[in-house]
Amino acid sequence: MTNLDIAQQATVLPVDQIAVRAGLGPDDFETLGRHKAKLTYPAVERLTKSDRGKLVLVTAVNPTPAGEGKTTVSIGLAQGLNRIGKRAMPALREPALGPVFGVKGGACGGGYSQVLPMEEINLFFNGDFPCITSAHNLLSAMLDNSLHSDNPLGLDMRQIWWPHSIDMLDRSLREIVVGLGDGNGPTRSSGYVITPASEVMAILCLARSMRDLKDRLGRIIVGVGPGSRPVTAGEIGVVGAMAALLRDAIRPNLVQTIEGGPALIHGGPFGNVAHGCSSILATQCGLGMSEYLVTEGGFGSDLGGEKFLNIVCPQLGTQPNAIVLVATVRALKYHGGGDLTKGFLNLGQHICHLRTYGPPVVVAINRFADDTEEDIEAVCAFARSHNVRATVCDPWHGGGAGCEGLAAIVDEVAAEPSPFQTIYENSDPIETKLELLVKKVYGGRGVALSRAAKRDLAWANDNGYGELPVCVAKTQMSLSDDPRFEGAPGDFDLHVREFRLSAGAGFIVAVCGDIMLMPGLGKSPAALRIDVDDDGTIRGLN
Repeated sequence: MTNLDIAQQATVLPVDQIAVRAGLGPDDFETLGRHKAKLTYPAVERLTKSDRGKLVLVTAVNPTPAGEGKTTVSIGLAQGLNRIGKRAMPALREPALGPVFGVKGGACGGGYSQVLPMEEINLFFNGDFPCITSAHNLLSAMLDNSLHSDNPLGLDMRQIWWPHSIDMLDRSLREIVVGLGDGNGPTRSSGYVITPASEVMAILCLARSMRDLKDRLGRIIVGVGPGSRPVTAGEIGVVGAMAALLRDAIRPNLVQTIEGGPALIHGGPFGNVAHGCSSILATQCGLGMSEYLVTEGGFGSDLGGEKFLNIVCPQLGTQPNAIVLVATVRALKYHGGGDLTKGFLNLGQHICHLRTYGPPVVVAINRFADDTEEDIEAVCAFARSHNVRATVCDPWHGGGAGCEGLAAIVDEVAAEPSPFQTIYENSDPIETKLELLVKKVYGGRGVALSRAAKRDLAWANDNGYGELPVCVAKTQMSLSDDPRFEGAPGDFDLHVREFRLSAGAGFIVAVCGDIMLMPGLGKSPAALRIDVDDDGTIRGLN
């Protein structure tokens, strides 16, 4: 059976019943159909100030192209915690249309560890992504209108930084020319980023309130003006209108797991080009509603995991009580060139990285049907040799029952307080932050900056942005910036081709290797397999 088959056969409860299970009152949520809801502003304000539960971060080793089931494990772990008598819920990112119609298909978990209704979550879920895309493009339109209207801010036409955005994979939009035709100018180069890579997405996911959202929107840098000074969205005068578009998108969404437990789904920055985590508001609300809040960092611990710990946690004001590192025999063999033992080098680097922060680390081996007991035991033995607990789980076939063992270990290791430290201090120079990430997270040698990156960095330092955290945009397929370097390559430099300042989000993006902020479709995209029956039933959505 496919994910969609299982989801369509599942019993989906009315969302008001899910709200009751989450401890919400009738004024705490607004229903959007039978099975979805948004938390109200008063509920968000109350829950973010409530006594907090325990936080569990789920991350992973470097994946195979198909992924290793990190979302599936996150949902299964929350279900498993509920089965052993704990009140738990997942807080996950919303799926983006680009991957849904591209290579990976849907992003609601899998098998008997899914969030429902999966078709609606995967497609225009509660309108959040369209709101973010529209807010981004409203700023683009107002910027172009300002340029057309005699450029009162004196923007340098060669240094207009704000792109356009669309929630689709379309390589033809990476570099474009706008303003062609009589009266439509000025003509200039521009481009598109996919919505999960938009700074508006990052801002929404890091904002702690509507006031904070507006302050961050106002700090967006759209380009450079006279004297090489940054020109902001606040100077364009569009912050209020952007906030109006985001009024409802900022509120976390309430849905359910396939086992009828509450789940929060909110925000969707990619882990390889953005910070890769669900919203701070969803995490805070979930901590106020449960004993355990399970969240995930996109892709591996070298991407979304690292960014959650170094960028999000300081702003969240709390730390994980436990970190779950998802590994599969398939991924370790992939990164070992077919040799499981060589793949242990990749697992070992991720374990060493995560232990740096302080909270206990648990290796969760996501079981696949063709895994042998010998291989699974070898992975467990390797984890034990690094002084971390390891266990096998089967969220796809077993749901919460398949994750009870993992849940029991997480509950045990999270019982005691643990220290926490980030990889770097914000006061460290940006070059130092990158060097620490390369050495402690990726296991590499150093950093190589292009001429453009050096120029970008000098501008950022000169304009007072040198103490921002660093968000590394790189391939998820390797600890390095080159997807061909599998396993734990070690003796490499991280090649930074440019820096992009996300002043509103509060970090600087180091764009590395050949990573694209607007991915393209593959030769056989998932869109070719998706259809709708005459009765409105969707088919082919993975």
